[in-house]
Amino acid sequence: MSTAAQVVARFARDELTLATAESLTAGLVAATLADVPGASAVLQGGVVAYQNRVKAEVLGVEAALLAERGAVDPGVAEAMARGARRVLGADVGVATTGVAGPEPHQGKPVGTVFIALAWTDEAGVEQAEAWGLRLPGDRAAIRRRTVVACLERLATAGERRGGS
Repeated sequence: MSTAAQVVARFARDELTLATAESLTAGLVAATLADVPGASAVLQGGVVAYQNRVKAEVLGVEAALLAERGAVDPGVAEAMARGARRVLGADVGVATTGVAGPEPHQGKPVGTVFIALAWTDEAGVEQAEAWGLRLPGDRAAIRRRTVVACLERLATAGERRGGS
């Protein structure tokens, strides 16, 4: 079973929904999940937030955070994941942001990637966690590897929600 199929099966079993906020991957995470039969029971939708304006206006990422740290930042990734949950009414949000190249962006080297998950714990408090990655390869490889990393994190996301 593919990792995407594992994610869909786990979320369906746990009756969890998922939303994506994608910059670096521009919808590839959502598309990969949607390729799995039964994904409609889990996947609420996604926001492709390639531009900072969309991150701020649609996902609610603070403009000051974007101005201070730039788009490629763990705090921005967490805010994007929270925004995806809120905007799309999902239990879990996942976000991607990074530099696929071919040139560095905002002082960050090619291959710098942040992914984040957001969820609500048993006490009803929203939680978020980001992970930084340094991925090798060209633009396409970095984007593919980011999707794989997201799916691997999502495969265990149900364990985080509710402390189960």
